[in-house]
Amino acid sequence: MNENRDRWLVNTGWLKEHVNAPDIVILDASWHLPGSGRNAAREFLDGHIPGALAFDIDDIADKSSPLPHMLPGPAMFSSRMRKMGIGDGNRIIVYDSHGLMTAARVWWTFRVMGHDDVAVLDGGLPKWVADGGELEDGPARARQERHFTSRRQTTKLCDRDDVARVSADGGVIIDARSPERFAGTAPEPREGLRAGHIPASINVPYQTLLNDDGTLRSDSELRSAFSRAGDLSAPLITTCGSGVTAAVLALGLEILGARQVALYDGSWSDWGSDPDLPVETGPDTGRAGEAT
Repeated sequence: MNENRDRWLVNTGWLKEHVNAPDIVILDASWHLPGSGRNAAREFLDGHIPGALAFDIDDIADKSSPLPHMLPGPAMFSSRMRKMGIGDGNRIIVYDSHGLMTAARVWWTFRVMGHDDVAVLDGGLPKWVADGGELEDGPARARQERHFTSRRQTTKLCDRDDVARVSADGGVIIDARSPERFAGTAPEPREGLRAGHIPASINVPYQTLLNDDGTLRSDSELRSAFSRAGDLSAPLITTCGSGVTAAVLALGLEILGARQVALYDGSWSDWGSDPDLPVETGPDTGRAGEAT
C-alpha cells in the first residue's frame, strides 16, 4: 500500500460517502486553455458535484503580475479562503472537468500555503459522472466565513533565477508540455512566446501519467514515466506552459515519495517571453537541442 497515494488522492467511492461530511470542502478547479472555446464558470453553473465551490485560478491569483494565474500572496489567499468559508481544520478535495489537470494546481497551491489536508479526486468530474455521482446546478451554496491561516512553504516553488541555476548546473527540470511544444514545432497557445524548452530539461507530458479515464496511473507506471529524472530523492523542478500541468508532475512525483519538488510558477509563460534567456529546440533525445 502506498500511503502517499492514499494521502493525496481520493476515489469517487470515498467522496460519495463523505460528500456531506461537515469538515469536507469540495472545490471545482476547472480551467481551460485560451482559445479552447470552453468557459469553466458557465460549466460550473450547468453542473457540479453537490456542495462544491468554484476555485478560479485566474481570480485567486497575483493580479499585479503580467503572467497568468501566478500564486497569490499569503494574506490575499487567506482572505479569499475565509470569505469562501474554507478554514483551518477543513479537508479540501479538489477536482476538475478534465479528469486530472487543473485540480493538481490547486492541490499544490494549498500545500504551498501550508495546508496539507488536501487531496485530488482521481479522475475528476468525468469519473464522478461515469460512476453514477449526482450533480447539482446553479451557483455554489453559501458558506459561513471561517478563519484560514496561510504559511507559505517557499521550498515548493521557484522562479526563473532558480531555474537558470539548475539548468546551467545540469540539474533535473521536467517539462509537462506536449512533445511538439517542447520541441518547438507547435505554436504556444499564448502570443509573444518563443518556441522550444529550457536547456537541460526533459519532457514528461502530463498526459503520460494518466489512464484513459483521467485517473492517475499505477506507481510502477509513474516510475517508468519519470525514469530519466534519475534519483527522485534529489531536488527536482517541474515546469509547463503556465504552472498548471507542472503540478500534475509534482503530484505524481510526491506520490512516488519525492520530497524536494519545486514548481516553476511562471513556467514557459515567463521563460519563453524573455529574449535574454536561452532556449533549445528539438525533441527530448537526452542530448542538448539547438540553441536559439
